[in-house]
Amino acid sequence: MQSETLVVPRHLVSEMILHCKEIYPNEACGILAGKNRTVQKVYKMTNIENSSVSYMMEPREQFTVMKEMREQGLEMSAIYHSHPQSDVHPSPKDINLAFYPDSLYVIVSLINEEQPAIKAFEIKNGLIREVEILII
Repeated sequence: MQSETLVVPRHLVSEMILHCKEIYPNEACGILAGKNRTVQKVYKMTNIENSSVSYMMEPREQFTVMKEMREQGLEMSAIYHSHPQSDVHPSPKDINLAFYPDSLYVIVSLINEEQPAIKAFEIKNGLIREVEILII
């Protein structure tokens, strides 16, 4: 049974936000790895689309990260990406490309760059449910 909350240490939230700001004005993307929805590591991925409205992780990089997570006994707690110019809700494309039903999807909105908004969602069969993020 998965926890209903995504737990993320504050320093990893900062790392994720910094990555999103570094890639701005394009979308950043990455993987949050951990156990039982408690994040232990941020994997910054390359967005091969170089786009401000969509992302696609570099496949070889993603394969390497998945292998490393498996070797370390970690699971993919969430996939994160930024919305440089839009709100913190999944776009229709985000919903259509949600291929990992057991993973959460974290969105970082940079509309207010000084105070980025962060939310987590469960996306299954086109249905969206917000999941609480607990920053510790």
